[in-house]
Amino acid sequence: MKYLYLTILISLFSCNINQERICNDFKTGSFKSVISIEGVEYISIFKRNDSIQVETFNNVIDSSYVRWINDCEVVFTTINPKNILQKKPVLVKILRTFKDSYDFEYSYVGETTKQKGTATVLK
Repeated sequence: MKYLYLTILISLFSCNINQERICNDFKTGSFKSVISIEGVEYISIFKRNDSIQVETFNNVIDSSYVRWINDCEVVFTTINPKNILQKKPVLVKILRTFKDSYDFEYSYVGETTKQKGTATVLK
């Protein structure tokens, strides 16, 4: 019986149910994003203000409109899409925040496949 109480106690303290997300700290600024897909790491650098994000990925610069749905969810829409895929808006949800970084998941709006990554503030 004491093991049951011990297990419950450990479970309660190891869960971080009330993890605070302070997303407003990441609405603007310069960031480095790292995403791993099937073991391959993809890195992009971006700068975001309240309405536009400019991103560099594989030496290609791209700009998107920024529309915050709430404090922790944002939709990016490519300003000058060059193909059908780029016309699809991307939904990003901040999952956890830390002092200088945040974990996020993203997907094309309306699609169920999601990818996860981490963004770090560049100083």
